Amino acid sequence: MSIIEINAGTIHFEEFGPKDGRPVVFVHGYMMGGQLWRGVAARLAERGLRCIAPTWPLGAHPEALRPGADRSIHGVARIVADTMAALDLDDVVIVGNDTGGVVTQLVAVHHPERIGAMVLTSCDAFEHFPPPILKPLIAASQSKALFRAGSQVFRIPLVRKRAYAGLAYTDFDALTREWVHNTQSKPAVAEDLRVFTSSLRTEVTTGVAARLHEFDKPTLIAWSADDELFEIGDGEKLAQIIPNARLEIIDGAKTFSMLDRPDRLADLMSTVAVRA
Repeated sequence: MSIIEINAGTIHFEEFGPKDGRPVVFVHGYMMGGQLWRGVAARLAERGLRCIAPTWPLGAHPEALRPGADRSIHGVARIVADTMAALDLDDVVIVGNDTGGVVTQLVAVHHPERIGAMVLTSCDAFEHFPPPILKPLIAASQSKALFRAGSQVFRIPLVRKRAYAGLAYTDFDALTREWVHNTQSKPAVAEDLRVFTSSLRTEVTTGVAARLHEFDKPTLIAWSADDELFEIGDGEKLAQIIPNARLEIIDGAKTFSMLDRPDRLADLMSTVAVRA
């Protein structure tokens, strides 16, 4: 595990592939970590790409942000941009999934300077945000005590399994145990997540969608055929409004195509990431 210091705090990340390869930066979702991308990152590294998989401050991060940092979803998009700058990355292929897909859209629209291509796997978009499963946490986020108490229920295996149910055919319970640990054991990390959660509003996705037509770099929309959370219609619409985008459907995968079909996702990503 490596770290990089930015104004907002310390970002922890895993890195795969040659230092001189084209950079690929992954953005995971809510209460998830960079470990999600290991399989795909290893496959892309074999093709000469430099893959960087941080654990962003979305609840599984090992170290709380500094006082005064912007913990909102727009703030996290800025953190992604600042991390790319701190690592001196250019022509980045940015890849998002789940809530991380919203962050990726925000980076592409508001901080496009270092972005060379975008990949959106199954994710939130348009008016279908925030997802219903997060609404109780969003309500609880108005109170520090209530949110802290609510987050503790993820200690219960059955609750944790239900919270992550339907995201993959692949068993990833070992990852979820790791992802919920820091929010449960570190109050400052839980507070980061609470503030982030309170910023999740439909206006975020509808607002960025109104500007996605400005992003003209190569874009892959890689949607999972069996997704139970994110409508395929949103993938189709994203491919329509982003000028240089194409839609690919990944059969045999739920939301986490990087777990269910890593070879297929890596092959698709290579078409926009590997330089000719």
